[in-house]
Amino acid sequence: MKIAFFSAKPYDKTFFEARNKDFGFELEYWETHLGPHVVNAVDEGTEVVCVFVNDKLNAEVIETLANKGVKIIALRCAGFNNVDLEAAKRFGLRVCRVPAYSPEAVAEHAVAMLLTLNRKTHKAYNRVREQNFSLNGLMGFNLHGKTIGVVGTGKIGKAFCKIMLGFGCKLLAFDPQENEELKAAGVEYLELDELWKLSDIISLHCPLNADNHHMINADSLKLMKKSVTIINTSRGALLNTPDVIQGLKNKQIAYLGIDVYEQEEKLFFKDLSGSIIEDDDIQRLLSFPNVLLTGHQAFFTEDALEQIASITLNSINEILNGQPAKDPTVMLV
Repeated sequence: MKIAFFSAKPYDKTFFEARNKDFGFELEYWETHLGPHVVNAVDEGTEVVCVFVNDKLNAEVIETLANKGVKIIALRCAGFNNVDLEAAKRFGLRVCRVPAYSPEAVAEHAVAMLLTLNRKTHKAYNRVREQNFSLNGLMGFNLHGKTIGVVGTGKIGKAFCKIMLGFGCKLLAFDPQENEELKAAGVEYLELDELWKLSDIISLHCPLNADNHHMINADSLKLMKKSVTIINTSRGALLNTPDVIQGLKNKQIAYLGIDVYEQEEKLFFKDLSGSIIEDDDIQRLLSFPNVLLTGHQAFFTEDALEQIASITLNSINEILNGQPAKDPTVMLV
């Protein structure tokens, strides 16, 4: 049984090959992302395509895959906004994902971004390397006692809350499904507008959908405290980038940490150091000294990659053998 991997990197091959020893699937790796430009090149004997965050599986792509005999779309990530689930159902393709590969990996990266922006450790590192031991311009603030607003308290948001409670922060949260364990630990659930108004720091941990697209925009920024800090390790389109840039310019946003970007499929996971990047918005973001941008790195730990490979291949095996999923949230269609 053949699995074609798209947006594949060397580390994907390393972890999937190691885990595949227990399954014996035939694995094929494509560095390009999956989309209309390449779908016709998928071999007729391929039964599974394994895709990542920037692969585009619209109805056209899914129909072509179905005509070629593909039976399963396996997302090796939690988000699924890049897959037309209705089209997959219509053409009889099963869709699975990795809903929780290592919540702590993403939560810890969000905290790392927050600490880096606050204490300016990235700037201090570069200074000291040049034998400059001045502290001017490196002033930070205590996280202890600050009010943190967490949007989305699923497994990643929950892990983030627990870490920030350890810092002595006051935790506010918004989620349609309130977590009783977090409430017992002192997390207060509020409506979103109230969370915007009361938070010193806002961290996004929610999936992207039609309701929260560009949830941080000119209107929501007006509700926030002056000099708010915003961290986004979820999906780039939760932010309206031009509005966020304006918020940085007028100092409504004091610090911005983003591991995701709305137009990232043209940029992330590539070495563009010798290229001219034509995206004016990301060039503007990179020009701000109070912006920290990483290239969809939050998931990138050994623990997470091992779990991604294990859960993905186990899910494929379960579908092929007609077994019920051990975790119902794995199966989307």
